[in-house]
Amino acid sequence: MSTVASVLSAVFWGLLVLSVLVFVHEGGHYLAARAFHVRVTEFFLGLPCRWRLSRRSAKVGTEVGVTPLLLGGYTRICGMEGTADELLAAALACVMRRGRVSAADLAGELGCDTERAYGLLATLTDWAAVRPFYDAELGESPAQRDYPAAFETLARDANLLTEYDRGHDFSLLGSTAAGEPHRTGLTDGELLAHERDRTYQGVGFLKRCLMLLAGPAVNIVLAFAIVTCALMVHGVDYAANVSTLGGVEASSVADEVGLAAGDSITAVDDTSVATWDELVDALSPHLEAGEDFSLTYARDGETKTVEVDLPDGEPTEALGIYSSVATYRPTLAEAAQASVAYAGEVASFAVRLVMPQHTMEVLGQSSSIVGIAVMASDAASTGPSNLALLAAAVSMSLGFMNLLPIPPLDGGKILIEVVQLALRRPLSTRVQNAVSLVGLAFFALVFLVVVRNDVLRFVIG
Repeated sequence: MSTVASVLSAVFWGLLVLSVLVFVHEGGHYLAARAFHVRVTEFFLGLPCRWRLSRRSAKVGTEVGVTPLLLGGYTRICGMEGTADELLAAALACVMRRGRVSAADLAGELGCDTERAYGLLATLTDWAAVRPFYDAELGESPAQRDYPAAFETLARDANLLTEYDRGHDFSLLGSTAAGEPHRTGLTDGELLAHERDRTYQGVGFLKRCLMLLAGPAVNIVLAFAIVTCALMVHGVDYAANVSTLGGVEASSVADEVGLAAGDSITAVDDTSVATWDELVDALSPHLEAGEDFSLTYARDGETKTVEVDLPDGEPTEALGIYSSVATYRPTLAEAAQASVAYAGEVASFAVRLVMPQHTMEVLGQSSSIVGIAVMASDAASTGPSNLALLAAAVSMSLGFMNLLPIPPLDGGKILIEVVQLALRRPLSTRVQNAVSLVGLAFFALVFLVVVRNDVLRFVIG
């Protein structure tokens, strides 16, 4: 295969494996959020991009699709961004009362500056409580990077449910279209609480943690299922303890005397052998001393004896023979137990990464996207089962790595949730951002080290 073809193959299979596994990971977050009735606006294969192929769910409003940046995937769960502000309730009530309002007009009504008004509207947009209004007459479009001048209500039914809420029914009397005022009959605080209850921040501590855990858990469960099924279907190869040869190395001592795969060794000199262990024990003294000996073997029902001439007095490391390989297919219980043991090893590997005395050792055995791409291409060339097993290994690693208590990983977000529970107050955005920057710096170092290792291992050789 040419160099260009090899590179293209590695890129294709690497992107495919990583994108699918990250999409599965995000799918775990998505399903957990929907199970807890938290709004989810987007669920995509690929990184955010203005060019996309998508379809909006009629039941829950989530836009599901794919982007050309196949380097992972993402899920937009409402309420994971934005900041707390005492004017949020008044801002939401203003939009609901007027149907559509500009940030400047909102600022004037609330007595705050325009920048703060945009922050309020951005938070409510993240909650899927309001949405940006792009005015074509002003040259605005959804493709622009900044927010438009105005924001508006979403379509709501008589029960205040939007398209992102399960069970909405816009045919009910009292429903309103997007951009129309909607009378709620609630106080500003009650209206805000109604919307907040349908966001990540609006559900309890346990549900938030379960949403964060769902992504890594799906990766681990997927890997567990693949490994268990592979063990049961393909079995486990092991060296059979018989004296029948599984193979003979070319140009070796054994090859020169005419031994071949399938020959059954019955004696070494006058010592009878019937198992591989007995054969090894009988050969060792002769090979270590460089002594000539005879081998008796059976082939096609005939018994033959050959003389093995070794360099006198010179130790010989190997005769050049391989044991026979047998396959054992474990039961479901045995395969599951083996998968659990494998998961334990991967978890231990991930934990050692954050232990300073083991960090560099772990990084030396780790692979980046470069190594994964090369290994995925090699696995794909040998068959779908090997590709599936590689995907399982990557999925298992992805799952446990995401559980490390380092922001912005899922485990780090869970740690922040635990700290906030202990303090009985939310950490400031400034503190959370600072901690996340430290985590990002650590993973930038990890990325550089493993990429360097992969370049030396797979590119330079």
